[in-house]
Amino acid sequence: MTQLTLPAGMEINGAIEAGYAEILTPDALALVAKLSRAFEARRQELLAVRVERAKRLDAGERPDFLPETAHIRNGDWKIAPIPQALECRRVEITGPVERKMVINAFNSGADSYMTDFEDSNSPVWDNQITGQINLRDAIRKTISLEQNGKSYKLNDKVATLVVRPRGWHLDEKHVLVDGKRVSGGIFDFGLFMFHNAKEQLARGAGPYFYLPKMESHLEARLWNDIFVMTQNELGLPQGTIKATVLIETILAAFEMDEILYELREHSSGLNAGRWDYIFSCIKKFKLDKDFCLADRAKVTMTAPFMRSYALLLLKTCHKRNAPAIGGMAALIPIKNDPEKNEIAMGGVRTDKARDATDGYDGGWVAHPGLVELAMTEFKKVLGDKPNQIGKQREDVSVSAADLLDFKPEAPITEAGLRYNINVGIHYLGAWLAGNGCVPIHNLMEDAATAEISRAQVWQWIRSAKGVLEDGKKVTAEMVVAMIPEELAKVKALVGDGATYDRAARIFEEMSTSASFAEFLTLPLYEEI
Repeated sequence: MTQLTLPAGMEINGAIEAGYAEILTPDALALVAKLSRAFEARRQELLAVRVERAKRLDAGERPDFLPETAHIRNGDWKIAPIPQALECRRVEITGPVERKMVINAFNSGADSYMTDFEDSNSPVWDNQITGQINLRDAIRKTISLEQNGKSYKLNDKVATLVVRPRGWHLDEKHVLVDGKRVSGGIFDFGLFMFHNAKEQLARGAGPYFYLPKMESHLEARLWNDIFVMTQNELGLPQGTIKATVLIETILAAFEMDEILYELREHSSGLNAGRWDYIFSCIKKFKLDKDFCLADRAKVTMTAPFMRSYALLLLKTCHKRNAPAIGGMAALIPIKNDPEKNEIAMGGVRTDKARDATDGYDGGWVAHPGLVELAMTEFKKVLGDKPNQIGKQREDVSVSAADLLDFKPEAPITEAGLRYNINVGIHYLGAWLAGNGCVPIHNLMEDAATAEISRAQVWQWIRSAKGVLEDGKKVTAEMVVAMIPEELAKVKALVGDGATYDRAARIFEEMSTSASFAEFLTLPLYEEI
């Protein structure tokens, strides 16, 4: 076992495997420790603010645009210019930091690649550190892999790299500074910056990030201050780091101008993170008797509240010269059924065509097989232009009431209820086994979809509107009876893994318990 030299006050309780010491170097860890000491108290304060806000929403408060920041929304300001490497982002592919996926995503033909330490990655210690090794090797173009008789290496032309560290709510339990866990996001960001920022700049790009799960502009300010300190520590010009914020919480939708403003020297726009956004709406209005959403499959980007959010994000970004990136097409190619595949690909086509026609500068896909299809739809609208930031959408007017117009409420079907249970068990079982990106029923699922599944079931049980098409009320007893049936279906597909039994118990507990767990990944993280 390799021995590490640690900064004073730092402890690491994860195994140090071969190659880990090249990432967990004294100077890299010193940067993580410095950032943690400087900003951990503020992170905890902001997490406490989330809890207080959630209590007010549970008591019936409705979100609105902030009166105290009206001058920012009404002001005439722009973000700093975008670097050339981020001007063209028509198709972005996403996926976890696993070695083969990293190579395939870089080679996919997408303009950019969001590599993920967060929702599509199970944060076992090995995944976090080997992920850093994989990115270091990929940036230097030394990454390769021999697997099942196949060789994988990078093409000459690869996608621009954008890194998603973990959100503010997630700790890195294997690393303590002064006896306290470090922020998962600061850990992921600090290590990546130390090892790669200067190398990326030398190769014509730079350290670019996606920032997840934010609920307010003050959380964006915290990231901005971390960027400023890190650039100073590493001797980089201010503004070198660029970050795109995922607007994937209902509260952040009311502060999009303010979030861009806080990051204006470091901003590379906003992204409409649809799955987490739906989860956030369910979570924030879980006790509202009038709130109830239909089957997950029926809540599309054309639902009133989703359409309002997508158009407001687009208008807000382009007003500030910022890129607007559309959300995920989670469908994946269906190789063994041409008819079903054509329907699925038609759905992706429609989705990307709508985004491009609306004015979005690009959108996400979860599978290399979708890159060309999505690129075709954006090129139909953009032609040779790298983006359409000039499309200002002054015709769009979105009120607070529009953002809170939660429909459709029906149908809620037994098939939809069973689907949520099935996906929840399947995904949680894979996550506990170390895999956070799982193809299930022809969709690429990550933590966000598991969150929607258990949140919807929890809320349907409690809402007077949680009634199936046949008139039966969704109850805890009904859900408990369905869980073993759906577990059996999952096991028929994946085999009899112990993590799936545990996943079924967790799903039952989380969907039927009296209190609602803020994030399912928090209690689960203690088990892996």
